[in-house]
Amino acid sequence: MTTPLAAKISREFGTPAVVVDMDRVERNIARVQQACDAVGVTNRPHIKTHKSPVLARLQIAAGAKGITCQKLGEAEVMVDAGIDDILISYNLLGNEKMDRLGALSARATITAAADNSVVIDDLPTAAARAGRPLAVVVECDTGRKRAGVETPAEAIALARQIASSPQLRFAGFLLYPTESGWAEAQRFFDEALAGVRAAGLEPAIVSTGGTPNLKNLGKLKGATEHRPGTYIYNDRMQIAAGVATLDDCAFQVYATVVSRAGSDRGIVDAGSKTLTTDTGGLDGHGLILEHPEARIARFAEEHGFLDLSRSNTRPAIGDVVRIVPNHVCVVVNMVDEIVLVRGDEIVGTLPVAARGRLK
Repeated sequence: MTTPLAAKISREFGTPAVVVDMDRVERNIARVQQACDAVGVTNRPHIKTHKSPVLARLQIAAGAKGITCQKLGEAEVMVDAGIDDILISYNLLGNEKMDRLGALSARATITAAADNSVVIDDLPTAAARAGRPLAVVVECDTGRKRAGVETPAEAIALARQIASSPQLRFAGFLLYPTESGWAEAQRFFDEALAGVRAAGLEPAIVSTGGTPNLKNLGKLKGATEHRPGTYIYNDRMQIAAGVATLDDCAFQVYATVVSRAGSDRGIVDAGSKTLTTDTGGLDGHGLILEHPEARIARFAEEHGFLDLSRSNTRPAIGDVVRIVPNHVCVVVNMVDEIVLVRGDEIVGTLPVAARGRLK
């Protein structure tokens, strides 16, 4: 069954279409800002989820202090839009990136992250280009086994290396604890903090991260800020993590059922180029609101394969269905614009301004 709004969107924009409920977006922004304020932690939202200066400005207007970008290209888009105070939470290497980082730092307040001495050795080049010192935080691995130094001793050594350069300023620590690893993160941070203080250094920034960690907000003693990203839209992963409900999911993919070649199967026109293959560890590739027992079982590039064997209701060819993706951040990067709605009304479109800024 196609809802009236879905029919309207299909007529005006075609499918697959990415649709964002702005009432839910604004509720999500307010809810998380209030949670940060309640525990005395600054909100520094990660814009890799929405990639939009317009939405970043809404977050800042609600009380966020600056933003987080994962890539230099995202930060360039945000600075071009007049946004200041940006943390780039990713190692930057090489002459090309140092030139761009320096040019950006001359125009806005930028903090860079580093987890190794090779990156730190490069960063003074950017500071020289900017004509002012560059703030640098040390990224620490506190159990996620992604980026970050693995021991407090390494973190202390990098902090001292940063402070030894007249063109750099040690700004603090960047952490992304696992959802259940905050006690371990506290021990890591306490040892690193003692070590940098013994060297005469003081971290101005102690940044924790992740929408799934909103349930741990304020647990790290000494944290100054948190970097949630997905909360502005939410997705199936955040529902599974217990930090969002279905009603908090502001982002949906509208897709048309284009084939029902068998009674227990079908095809929607949203494949891997729309919903992506990132399952986030969940069953299937998205939740179909009209048929929650159905599974989006697998993909071709433009085909979403429906397994309807457990579904009490079956879509008809031509039905437009609404899909909550597993991992919204990667879906956003697949589209040029989003359709904005309030209730059952289309209120506009918004370009995904930092889409494809992968370097």
